Amino acid sequence: MQATHSTNVIIAGAAGRDFHDFNTYFRKNDHFHVVGFTATQIPNIEGRLYPPSLSGTLYPDGIPIYPEDQLEEIIAKNEVDEVVFSYSDVSHEYVMHLASRVLAAGAGYRFLPPRQTMLKSKKPIVSVCAVRTGCGKSQTSRRVLEILQKELDYKRVVAIRHPMPYGDLAAQKVQRFASYDDMERHNCTIEEREEYEPYVERGAVIYAGVDYAAILQAAEAEADIIIWDGGNNDMPFYKPDLQIVVVDPHRPGHELRYHPGETNLRMADVVVINKIDTAVHSDVITVQQNIRKVNPGAIIIKAASPLTVNDPSAIRGKRVLIVEDGPTLTHGEMAYGAGVMAADYFDAAEIIDPHPYAAGSIAATYEKYPTTGAVLPAMGYGAEQIADLQATIENTPADMVIVATPIDLARVLKIKKPYQRVRYDLQEIGRPTLSTVLAEQFAA
Repeated sequence: MQATHSTNVIIAGAAGRDFHDFNTYFRKNDHFHVVGFTATQIPNIEGRLYPPSLSGTLYPDGIPIYPEDQLEEIIAKNEVDEVVFSYSDVSHEYVMHLASRVLAAGAGYRFLPPRQTMLKSKKPIVSVCAVRTGCGKSQTSRRVLEILQKELDYKRVVAIRHPMPYGDLAAQKVQRFASYDDMERHNCTIEEREEYEPYVERGAVIYAGVDYAAILQAAEAEADIIIWDGGNNDMPFYKPDLQIVVVDPHRPGHELRYHPGETNLRMADVVVINKIDTAVHSDVITVQQNIRKVNPGAIIIKAASPLTVNDPSAIRGKRVLIVEDGPTLTHGEMAYGAGVMAADYFDAAEIIDPHPYAAGSIAATYEKYPTTGAVLPAMGYGAEQIADLQATIENTPADMVIVATPIDLARVLKIKKPYQRVRYDLQEIGRPTLSTVLAEQFAA
């Protein structure tokens, strides 16, 4: 039952940190009454309910999820006292524009401190986060996994991924992925597969879901060490023993201009400057100086992400359609990714712009994210969007497709044109390396 002295709260989120903030801070706290979540970034999440099976005894009917564009109306209708900002990979300007809306509507605005939402583990945790989506966190996490398994001889490495609960929230409370069948059973989206498949391919287990206390308990039961694989440049949900943060010199200055990426940078023990092989040298120096400005004690590791394809000659001279990692182009605001670099590197004759051939929700994605270049984001939040993605590929008059997503897209849809899959792995340049840092911290 709602306490008479409680503070009315809205949690502004995107089906990730918002649920974690609620679970760790508000679920059993009768000093507050959460009247609802607002949602953005994730298609079709608004209008749903955070279910009673997750919301706890103080919220027996669950908690409604509203579109963020209704924020002022919800504040007025529910006499909201505070709005808690609980999502990520947005500019500082965006954060404060939202604050202005909240304050003008008469409510307060705040963030929860990390020490109140980071859970402590019984097992050692190495955290891999980033300052922006698309920095190269995934290949950094894969490199950390490789070192722990092959160099430090950890037999049971378990990863826990930042949430992507796009389906039935109650059913997704705790998800464990150890096989491709697990991904099929959980009806994973393309974005989810991009994060889970690399671990499964390497014989590791990865967890995700909604309730990260329950997830941690399950992971600890089968892990000797845990990798926190942070998504969407969010802060870790668990207190790390070593915090690695990846930055991108293709977007110099973003490490100081986005939330909570700058927070990650300031908290980092190790900062990986990725993609130095394809970035302008002066931009690498700018990023390095910014790191030193806000976190002078951090260890800096420089790295490249070299590209490979099975048959480079198949690209040479061809008119190509490029399918890039979706979040890099949308949340990450990049106009291109590894696919464009591969097309240039392997001498494609022309990149065919898919914008005129976009079907349904893909066309809507281009409208929402106008900075996307002449490439196709691998959007796939449901069967309808996957069908639109396939239709766009078929409609685009290209000789072949360059697939630069972290997964084999042919497992999800039928690519009727010839295609080449781009792979990219982290390669440290010089010293120190991740091997030396991880050995110092976690070697037996």
